[in-house]
Amino acid sequence: MESLDLQVLRCARDWHRGGHGVFLFTVLQTWGSAPRPPGALLAIRDDGLVSGSVSGGCVEDDLIMRIRSGGESGVLPELLTYGVSKDEAARYGLPCGGTLKLMKESVGETGWLDQVLDSIGRHRRVRRELDLHSGAVRVTDEDASGPGLPLPQFDEHRCESWYGPRWRLLVIGAGQLSRILAQMALALDYEVLICDPREEYHRTWDVANTRWISGMPDDVVLEIEPDSHTAIAALTHDPKLDDMALLEALRSPAFYVGALGSQVNNARRRERLALFDIAPEQIARLHGPIGLPIGSRVPAEIAISILAQMTAVKNGVPA
Repeated sequence: MESLDLQVLRCARDWHRGGHGVFLFTVLQTWGSAPRPPGALLAIRDDGLVSGSVSGGCVEDDLIMRIRSGGESGVLPELLTYGVSKDEAARYGLPCGGTLKLMKESVGETGWLDQVLDSIGRHRRVRRELDLHSGAVRVTDEDASGPGLPLPQFDEHRCESWYGPRWRLLVIGAGQLSRILAQMALALDYEVLICDPREEYHRTWDVANTRWISGMPDDVVLEIEPDSHTAIAALTHDPKLDDMALLEALRSPAFYVGALGSQVNNARRRERLALFDIAPEQIARLHGPIGLPIGSRVPAEIAISILAQMTAVKNGVPA
């Protein structure tokens, strides 16, 4: 789950607790080249303050105007559709012929928001069911499976949507490249975890908003229980540290596993891995040399190549 949508849920909860009326909008369906995908969230406070987005801006402007004028005072959920006609699509900044279907609901209590945010914090996926006749919400905690979230589902009685978990990156090694990669990954909304058993690297690690996990890298991989929203990058260039961690990472459901090193070094690494109890198809998952071949030489360029490759794999783009 993107941090933008997490922020929307946090804002909706905090605004409601502060005594404001809050409306939450969820993109349910799109036709044409809609600006925001199904599942995207927008929260609007009773005074017009917003968090998140459901379009390029024009739909938000209309919703803000309706809420500030009292036109959206109902407490029961409601389906809204924008862009049915070509003229309306143009008016709201949607591509010609585009259509956007939204679920509008009033935030009447925040218990379900607490549950969703707590589950996402524990790297869980959450299914939320909204009763369209009563506005009642039921939240179910479940394991994450598959690299993405199911699309929202709805009929005349209920609406189901899914939240979390957040994408995360475990970086093994805390050198200069790891610092730059961590900073760039944070900008891409990853939760960044760092592991390096070498004390001298631990003492000098100071990248804000990352989490240091102590221990040997292979133990840390097992500890975090990688799932399909987890990427792992082994960057120590030390086989004693990288290889054992890679064994566990390649056996896991992590969507991306990469290792620093040349073509020759990674060929030798694959030979070493084959000596252990690991299947050839698991070894074939290794991205090594790590990153896209963009002629990168300096740490910042290598970090860009790594994140570009991770993004391509996450989005299902063939190499």
